[in-house]
Amino acid sequence: MPVVTSQYKPPILSKKGFVSTVYAGLFRTVKGVVQQRERINLSDGDFLDLDWSFSAEKSSKLIIVLHGLEGNAQRPYMVGTAKVFNANGFDAACVNYRGCSGEENLLYSSYHSGATEDLEAVVNHVLENKNYTEIYVKVLSVGGNLLLKNLGERQNVVISG
Repeated sequence: MPVVTSQYKPPILSKKGFVSTVYAGLFRTVKGVVQQRERINLSDGDFLDLDWSFSAEKSSKLIIVLHGLEGNAQRPYMVGTAKVFNANGFDAACVNYRGCSGEENLLYSSYHSGATEDLEAVVNHVLENKNYTEIYVKVLSVGGNLLLKNLGERQNVVISG
């Protein structure tokens, strides 16, 4: 494997990677994204909230966005992701895990990195109730574990990079 030397020179205050992470978490704002909440009922009697934003033109492409630990669909990294995809012709469904949408869930249960049944419920909801021909999933942090575990549990999956 070749070694590629980076030409990137970070700003002086961002020489340490954690500074950019902390700064973005505390000070970044994203404007111009309107989200519409949809509640989906789960088979165990609980619910998940999806925050949808849409491309300017009608789209047949969807990006499902999974947040990180202690996140939610209104975090700047989630809204920023939706904004970029909306600008490029995708609708976006930002998932709020159980207990992360600002409202207490009905069951004494929370999300965790192995709770793939909730991701499966979101995907099935989209497949059964929406008209998208292309569905992609973008993950951040704990969402990556959810997606990989879910893919490992399924029989017929197409993965592209």
